[in-house]
Amino acid sequence: MAISYLIGDASLPQGEGPKIIAHVCNDIGRWGKGFVLAISKRWPEPERIFKSASMQGNGLKLGQVQFVSVAHDIVVANMVGQHKIATQYDKASVPPIRYPALAECLSKLADYAHEQNACIHMPRIGCGLAGGKWEMIEPLLDQHLCRSGLVVCVYDFA
Repeated sequence: MAISYLIGDASLPQGEGPKIIAHVCNDIGRWGKGFVLAISKRWPEPERIFKSASMQGNGLKLGQVQFVSVAHDIVVANMVGQHKIATQYDKASVPPIRYPALAECLSKLADYAHEQNACIHMPRIGCGLAGGKWEMIEPLLDQHLCRSGLVVCVYDFA
């Protein structure tokens, strides 16, 4: 399978059947900028569960994924693939994205999507506030999701 690139809003996934909306979160419990605003506008549960986990003793760990059911056919995958947030770095240092953690998240996402017989929908994850490069992320999607036969839709907001 190849990635399908669509114009639209990834928080309104297109198509029939079970869908997973995947996005990248940080490991410090911050939620309030970027794609998460579209998620929170539609459903409060992903934010509530994410923030609740960040307050627990272990906190959020890189590579962790929270699967949050928000509708009978939609699950949101909060993938912890970002260390801290961009304002905690200067422009000369390493951006917040952590590619190995993102790869671990995508592997878990693939397993879950196969169990649920679901397709995966996302914006260009990791490229906004996390500071990642699509040329580094796209091959991870191919390796962990597409090669295992999953349908992956990446949305560019119009």
